[in-house]
Amino acid sequence: MIPKEILRKVKRLEITTRGLVNDVFSGEYHSVFKGRGMDFTEVREYSLGDDVRSIDWNVTARMGHPYVKIFQEERELTVMLMVDVSSSGDFGSYEQMKGEIATEICALLAFSAIKNNDKVGLIIFTDRVEKYIPPKKGKTHVLRVLRELLYHKPQGMRTDIGEALEFMNRVAKRRSVVFLVSDFISKGYEKALRIANKKHDVVAITVMDPREIELPNVGFVELEDAETGEIFLLNTQDRRIRESFAQAAGGKRQEREKIFKSINIDHIDIYTNKPYFEPLMRFFRIRAKRFR
Repeated sequence: MIPKEILRKVKRLEITTRGLVNDVFSGEYHSVFKGRGMDFTEVREYSLGDDVRSIDWNVTARMGHPYVKIFQEERELTVMLMVDVSSSGDFGSYEQMKGEIATEICALLAFSAIKNNDKVGLIIFTDRVEKYIPPKKGKTHVLRVLRELLYHKPQGMRTDIGEALEFMNRVAKRRSVVFLVSDFISKGYEKALRIANKKHDVVAITVMDPREIELPNVGFVELEDAETGEIFLLNTQDRRIRESFAQAAGGKRQEREKIFKSINIDHIDIYTNKPYFEPLMRFFRIRAKRFR
């Protein structure tokens, strides 16, 4: 029995995202992703002006003259939401936790997908895959996805993005648009990410809090690593400590962006102290221009 509070949260999510989806976001979603996948249908003889990259060399060799492959735009897409629910998501120095914002982003993407008659699937993970919902269409299915995100009680505390990607690569049989939503406090996921991006269209969404990047000057503070339970006592009045903290955080971000760039992964940075809608829209508009 799902608690009434969870059902109320689902309804709030639907109401919150409905306006964004109906007014502008679904159009941006459609222009970026619709038609990115193509299905092979048949071959025909080569005609002057055809793209030589579409030549079917096996048929050409058999028939003795050039033939090209004919593709048809896929009528629907599969959107896979991969959501990190490890303990580090239970942090936020402003109005919302990182995990709450991740859920709202997933709601926006999911409702945009079903508005375009696409399928939506869900993978919830920590240091293990904790829940998998196969892709389906329709509002009822999306509401189930959101209920699972809100109601799920994580078993793991840490994050293993590599294992989650390996699972996704096994279960996602057809090419999908994969939104990987995490704070990327994980290591050793480069190989799995590279493999996933060859088969699918992967978009990394990093959710961060400003206090994970820069410490304020507020005297002694006790910090706990949510994923390990380790506790640190820091004197934030010490400029060297603040600078060292910021430098370490900056190094992690540069390393993450270097990985994304080397694999050619599109990525979006979301901060808990700023509206998540703006960077999402900016990303989709830039990407739409790229495919025109």
